[in-house]
Amino acid sequence: MSIDASRPLRIVVLGGGTAGWMTAALMAKRWAGHPIRISVVESPEIAIVGVGEGSTPQLHAFFETLGIEEWEWMPRCNATYKTAIQSRGWSTHRGYESYYHPFKTDLDDRSLPAYFFNTVMRRRGADVYAHPDRFFLDTALAVRRLAPLPAHSFPFRAFYGYHFDAHLIGAFLRDWCKGQGVHHLEGTVARVSQGDDGDLAALHLADGRTVEAEFFVDCTGFRSLLLQQALGVPFLSFAENLFNDSAVVMPTPHDGHGIAPQTTATALRCGWAWHIPLTNRVGNGYVYSSRYLSRDAAEVELRAHLGMMESEVPVRHLAMKVGRVTEPWSRNCLAVGLSQGFIEPLEATALHLVQETVERFIEAYTAGRFGPQHRQAYNAEINGRFEGVRDYIVCRYRMNSRTDTPYWRDAAANNRISDSLLALLECWYSGGDLVHEIDRQDIGKYFGAHSWHCLLGGYGVYPDAATLRPPSEREFRFDIAKIAEFIDRCTLNFPPHEQALAALREAS
Repeated sequence: MSIDASRPLRIVVLGGGTAGWMTAALMAKRWAGHPIRISVVESPEIAIVGVGEGSTPQLHAFFETLGIEEWEWMPRCNATYKTAIQSRGWSTHRGYESYYHPFKTDLDDRSLPAYFFNTVMRRRGADVYAHPDRFFLDTALAVRRLAPLPAHSFPFRAFYGYHFDAHLIGAFLRDWCKGQGVHHLEGTVARVSQGDDGDLAALHLADGRTVEAEFFVDCTGFRSLLLQQALGVPFLSFAENLFNDSAVVMPTPHDGHGIAPQTTATALRCGWAWHIPLTNRVGNGYVYSSRYLSRDAAEVELRAHLGMMESEVPVRHLAMKVGRVTEPWSRNCLAVGLSQGFIEPLEATALHLVQETVERFIEAYTAGRFGPQHRQAYNAEINGRFEGVRDYIVCRYRMNSRTDTPYWRDAAANNRISDSLLALLECWYSGGDLVHEIDRQDIGKYFGAHSWHCLLGGYGVYPDAATLRPPSEREFRFDIAKIAEFIDRCTLNFPPHEQALAALREAS
């Protein structure tokens, strides 16, 4: 279809929250010069799922696209910087009980080849240092509680994500969108009507209003009112290899030791607990499988983990629907966020997938003259991204070495993994070139080679230490002490995290 100024194309986003307002914001920005009317229908009766979130560096690009500076949004959303995820207790291998998964920096070109080389040599039997934690600048920033904002005299970038309050960021984006001409309607949908051709035609609100549009975006969460319920698009569960389907969450005050720019993921009996530091509090949650643990037992374990057994702070219990729809774009409807699919929050990919879903849709819809010409290719691309993210998360569980509960033993014994992941693991175990294998499969756009090496190397997936031999001169190519000193000196160019946050508050 083509559009003209005499009859603007009407796009309705059903559901607010972070996903809905991010969608509206990107569309309003990208299509500012087109005759398009964007509306968000949001029910005040339906709460959003958000409990406080972490992001990947892609969120930084999102705000850059909108032209929004950090001082404008971060203080309003109690946001902090995030340079890495620290995993604790997933591995029982000596010396590998914890590791960091850092974001990339410009300086990785100096240290990453050394890490890749050492992982190959250790997998082939040489006793060289191959734990990831001493090879990356972003890890050092997290450990030293430094903000990823280099001095002007230091011409290297450190990429980073954020921690923030999901409710507040949704409200911030709502206000920004309204300032860009996005229409905001409050109301609860009572009925959805379709045209004779099967496309969605209108939303009928409980107060009698009717909202018509040419295109609809479903941001109604796990209910998926439009895509799954009205259009009947099937949902593919990932339950066979991602066991977790529940979470219990509660906030805690800061411990007085400062705000670290990192998320922490600590393995517990039947899942893992997150620790997300905001400026005003810490967000905590226990992600677990209801097949192995009751909700009451999960709450007790989380409280014990936090030292909050006697606390009267209430918890929230959440159910998760892990998987994806077969077609995120079906007919004249696009599903975004939880209505499209969800992969548990272990690597904070939820908003990353929202951005990819919306940005790639804008490209495809525009290229197709605001019609469905590129719908099939688009769906294949987005589904491939979900599969790629899923494989990385599955690997986190599959490669754990815990044996203390049936949950962890079953996760490690689970062989329902994709051919892609199987090939990666075979390459690693055989001492092969994992970078080449990732390139061969063309999956680095989901998680790059440094991420896969940090995961497998951080878990200590190497030959038993007792079987390793002293390295030859060729195998001992890199001096880890010199690499660590180089990174340590680089950190002198970065300010303390809390100092950077205070500067943002002063500027806002």
